[in-house]
Amino acid sequence: MNRRHFLATGALASLPLAVRAEEKSAAPAPPPTPNTRPNRIGISSYSFWGFNREDLRPIDICIEHAARMGFDGFEILQKQLLSWEPAELMKIKRRAFLLGLDLMGYSTHQGFLSPDKEARKKNYDHTLACLEQAYNLGIPTMRVNSGRWDTIKNFDELMRRRGEDDPISGYTEEDAYPWVIEAYTGLAEEAGKRGIIMGLENHWGLGRTPQGVKRVVDAVNSPWLKVTLDTGNFLENPYDRLAQLAKDTVLMQAKTYYGGGVWYTLELDYPRIAKIMKDAGYTGYISLEFEGKEDPLTAIPKSLELLRKAFA
Repeated sequence: MNRRHFLATGALASLPLAVRAEEKSAAPAPPPTPNTRPNRIGISSYSFWGFNREDLRPIDICIEHAARMGFDGFEILQKQLLSWEPAELMKIKRRAFLLGLDLMGYSTHQGFLSPDKEARKKNYDHTLACLEQAYNLGIPTMRVNSGRWDTIKNFDELMRRRGEDDPISGYTEEDAYPWVIEAYTGLAEEAGKRGIIMGLENHWGLGRTPQGVKRVVDAVNSPWLKVTLDTGNFLENPYDRLAQLAKDTVLMQAKTYYGGGVWYTLELDYPRIAKIMKDAGYTGYISLEFEGKEDPLTAIPKSLELLRKAFA
């Protein structure tokens, strides 16, 4: 036997002993520890604009205020944009990056509560365009809605009725679920191609109850359709209802009402809400939606301090 052959066979012969010795001495892997990292806090551009403060409508101005105030991320209300042209979106993306803000949410409006197939197709195409805009901006999640019946045209009246409008004559909510599920089944496939998680919000229409939101999300059964959870949209028994959707949440929108709410005011216990979300394993963004009458430039910093303490 030559020296080379002896060394090779000797090394192979000793390998099982070495492996057994290594296995015997290796310590077991430690159990995973619960995440204790604070939730990052972002802000919706809606907090500044509120649909009526035109001096605070430009997104670049809102981004600069958000960075100055110390937020981690920024959610864009799609209706607030003055242009959806790709070149203009790239300016927003560049500005946010230079100021150290994550563009982490894109809040859109659409509605599928209509027996008119063409109306639903128009809203489907609009939502698809929104997905493309979010993709161009590099935003990973997009707020979507079921829509509402629009039998109450005046929004103030809708708020007086606590967000409940009547179905179109001859139809019920049971008719509407297949329309919404069909739309989001197709849109979830498109969202997956772009790597964007849609979040169905507990908003009006079918989203007024946690059961309505879950029925749509569970029926679509896609990793690309989950929940955007709004703390201010359950007007009764909010904590139990928030808890029902917490495990499916990909973005939480947190309402504050300094100066009193425009339509209503909720006294929300944010430490309690934070515990609900922590118990559900939620580690994502909290996005402030300021909806009070106080000047947003004074109310928003107070809101940020409130949320930082609660979600620490």
